[in-house]
Amino acid sequence: MPAADHNANSRALFRRACDITPGGVNSPVRAFRGVGGDPFFVDRALGSRLWDADGNEYIDYVLSWGPMILGHAHPAVVQAVAQAAARGTSYGAPTAAEVELAEAVRGFVPSMERVRFVNSGTEATMSAVRLARGFTGREMILKFDGCYHGHGDSFLVKAGSGVATLGLPNSPGVPEALSKLTLTAPFNDLEAVETVFRAHPGRIACVILEPVVGNAGFIAPDDGFLEGLRRITDADGALLVFDEVMTGFRVAPGGAQERFGVRPDLTTLGKVIGGGLPVGAYGGRRDVMDWIAPVGPVYQAGTLSGNPLAMAAGLAQLRVLREEDPYPLLETRTRRLVEGLLANMAERGVPASGGSYGSMWGVFFAAGPVRSFDDAKQADVETFRRFYHALLRRGVFFAPSAFEAGFMSTAHTEQDVEETISRAREALDEALA
Repeated sequence: MPAADHNANSRALFRRACDITPGGVNSPVRAFRGVGGDPFFVDRALGSRLWDADGNEYIDYVLSWGPMILGHAHPAVVQAVAQAAARGTSYGAPTAAEVELAEAVRGFVPSMERVRFVNSGTEATMSAVRLARGFTGREMILKFDGCYHGHGDSFLVKAGSGVATLGLPNSPGVPEALSKLTLTAPFNDLEAVETVFRAHPGRIACVILEPVVGNAGFIAPDDGFLEGLRRITDADGALLVFDEVMTGFRVAPGGAQERFGVRPDLTTLGKVIGGGLPVGAYGGRRDVMDWIAPVGPVYQAGTLSGNPLAMAAGLAQLRVLREEDPYPLLETRTRRLVEGLLANMAERGVPASGGSYGSMWGVFFAAGPVRSFDDAKQADVETFRRFYHALLRRGVFFAPSAFEAGFMSTAHTEQDVEETISRAREALDEALA
């Protein structure tokens, strides 16, 4: 008899989706183009696990691309959302929860002296750059190769995440004139940054970066790199913007700026402040943020900004993080996962490197050190693809791209980690066979 198709329902859903949605997905990396094959469709999630439409169970290290730091369907978050929904799902008017969540965010990230909520990380970064341009009266921005700041036009030049996964150097539809205002440099290369500033003195509004890169795989900043950016921007009068959509509440309670002791002018945050619901925020120096309407002339708005469901979920998640302080255990457990994966690869003579901060981690099929996107692109993507599918068949879900970081949650147990390392050992043997 033929073997049972353990993905029949997902395959059927994908066929239907491809008939109605470009590529069958609503965000490109979900299409599995970076690893080949068809995506599975999620039916439900709880704690550290996902179950797909065919009932297959996975230990999840994607965690909705980062925000589910307490795991899926955490009781405090679910209860908060249910109670908020019972009072109404959207008002288009201020609520107390917006004030409370903004105060909670500032409690974790003191550099965010004023906070404005939006609906996504992309909105946050787009708004922060518009603000930087308005405040400085300058048009150019500097970003780093392989860093991804959402799909705003200014950011799709030498970007990471799905842009890197699909091998797109830039995106059609971005006006050339706007592309010329986006300058780029390799991550961890202060000399290149200084060269750019010397070539455009007094014309760069801001430097924006992921202080720990997660959208080209996990790439840590060199000692002194973030401090150097602070020095360079201060000297020129440009703003320093930390995109902490991925690193916020992950690499430390107060994000990368807490971990490395470098205070940016502006910070952007994403869905982690909404317990996984659609939300983002940007904030920073009071004098800069007061250029935002209605106080100042830089316009930004959103009907659903400060949505009561997202505010309630975010407050619940941040309360748990504050009260339980899971960070020491998260860091230890994440480090154990990375050490186990690297040990598997070393035992088999597979060139590999990786690292972690807090509950954010990554492993490359490359000897390393991986200090930039150019280094990351030297990784053995074909072996990763075989490993990825072998691991997925064994019930472990990593990001479907060689150029994405992974995450740990408080719901992941020591047994989850040890099972993952064991299954990864088997998957690697299959990939190398």
